[in-house]
Amino acid sequence: MNYKVIDRETYYRKGVFRHFSEDCRCSTSMTARIDVADLVRSSKETGTKFYINFLYILSKVLNSREDYRMGYLWRTDELICYDEINPTQYVFHEDTETCTPVYTKYDENYERFYADALADVEKAKKSGEYMLDTANHPNWFDASYIPWLSYDALNIELPDGHLFFAPIVNWGKYREENGRLVMPVSVRLNHAIADGYLVANVFRLLEREIKSFAER
Repeated sequence: MNYKVIDRETYYRKGVFRHFSEDCRCSTSMTARIDVADLVRSSKETGTKFYINFLYILSKVLNSREDYRMGYLWRTDELICYDEINPTQYVFHEDTETCTPVYTKYDENYERFYADALADVEKAKKSGEYMLDTANHPNWFDASYIPWLSYDALNIELPDGHLFFAPIVNWGKYREENGRLVMPVSVRLNHAIADGYLVANVFRLLEREIKSFAER
């Protein structure tokens, strides 16, 4: 885990950061439906899992820009940017109706990431524990699939003043809509390090990467 400390005096969001980390501590979140027809088709043609393919694309998108890799060290009151962030995915246990967190290391190499994510999921299926280990995984972001519903809106609240900068991303099952396959995706970011443009940009990048992925 490597990171660089951000100089708040030269940080390009200096004024906004101060306002939303001191005066008006809040988050910003957005839900939108993205077209996943190309990814569904590609996954079926290659015999790979749509879920892991999307997880890879999401991880790639969030690692593509420093704004999505920000962190806060409360012991030293430092704003930082991680070199890399990794997805915390979840395995649902039908018998207990609980989830097991799965820490999967991001790898830009798709084949390696796919194999690792698949192995992590299979290992987690054998465990019934719900044990988040955030202390040892500070540069992990939450990536949670909600397969039971193709929802229209989702909002995750954190306590006011909690300087949690890692992205929180949820997505539901896709559905056919006007001849397209669309999937709801929700993105939550702390307003101190992201505004509406940066949140909306996640969706734009996802659709672009899906197209690129399917054309490989």
